[in-house]
Amino acid sequence: MLSLRKSTAKTGSRVVLPVGVERVTEWSWRFLVIAAAFAVGLFLVIQLHFLIVPLLISVLLAALAAPLSIALRAIHFPRWLATLTTMVVFLSVVTGLVWLVVGELVRGWGSLRDRTIIAYDDFVLFLLDSPLEVSEAQLNTWFSALVVESNIDSSWVLSGALSVTSSVGSWLVGTGIALFALVFFIHDGARIWEYLVSWFPRLARPAVLGSGRAGWETLLSYVKVQIFVAFIDAVGIGLGAYFLGLPLVAPIAIAVFLGAFVPIVGGTVAAALAILVALVYEGPVTALIMLIIVLAVQQLEGQVLQPLVMGAAVRIHPLAVVLAVAAGGYLAGVPGVLFAVPVVAFINVVVKYLAAGEWRGDPAAVPGTAVGAGS
Repeated sequence: MLSLRKSTAKTGSRVVLPVGVERVTEWSWRFLVIAAAFAVGLFLVIQLHFLIVPLLISVLLAALAAPLSIALRAIHFPRWLATLTTMVVFLSVVTGLVWLVVGELVRGWGSLRDRTIIAYDDFVLFLLDSPLEVSEAQLNTWFSALVVESNIDSSWVLSGALSVTSSVGSWLVGTGIALFALVFFIHDGARIWEYLVSWFPRLARPAVLGSGRAGWETLLSYVKVQIFVAFIDAVGIGLGAYFLGLPLVAPIAIAVFLGAFVPIVGGTVAAALAILVALVYEGPVTALIMLIIVLAVQQLEGQVLQPLVMGAAVRIHPLAVVLAVAAGGYLAGVPGVLFAVPVVAFINVVVKYLAAGEWRGDPAAVPGTAVGAGS
């Protein structure tokens, strides 16, 4: 007791804490500061999503188009001509694929409409002749009740039209921003990055510059693997439609390929197209088989290709890929799913690069050694 009083007297009113408590406290307030900074950053991203989402899309598209731009400059194309050629080829390929799908659907629309009417009439006859003893009056009553329950009236149609108009306007603005940014990312991406790096303290610039370029290489790998996964989806579902004898096999396969780049929505719409064609042309049994094929291909992609192949390409664990996609979808919906894996992969590579001090002796960390889309 006497020794405790002497210790207290020597240290005055200061309370001496165990070393472990001090360390936990120091880590705790630092963690709170990091969490607060992350929350503020996430809030700004949500508020500016109309601008940030198109910019992120243009970054991924630049990673997709970068190899062609680099190859053209390697054979001594002028910078402006390489950029122009890349944009023309890229937009021509995308437009051609979309036009092929839309054109085939337009040409087959008459047959598809007639087959849909026939399939509906057959379904009604099946219900009328079934043991359920459903009458035509009951069917009409159910349909009228469905319309009433869905509130399908003029105000609903008007509000829906206004909503669609607003969404189309937002999509057009976002597309314009993404294409405008894509041109500059392809033409001058590396110099734009070097300009942003110049805002950092001089001693920190090599580390920031090198880590950014290391992350860019990871994005290139991500885009290549995404193309491979989309190709596997298209081949799997396209072969399923071919062996079932369905029409519009090529448009279905191309729609699946394009839809694979739009998580959740794109794949669902493309799969629904295949199942609908199977239903109206071949009946419910074939549609059920097509549904099983679609589910099998999507499970192969989601449970095997995405975690294993994507994880190996972007150097993150397959479990991290699954968790990143789930967290991204929860936080930001479809854009969160789209950008979850590339963002996590980029952060992972940047952190490892900085922690290992790899910028020391790295030629990519020297300003002026342009690498990537803007090289």
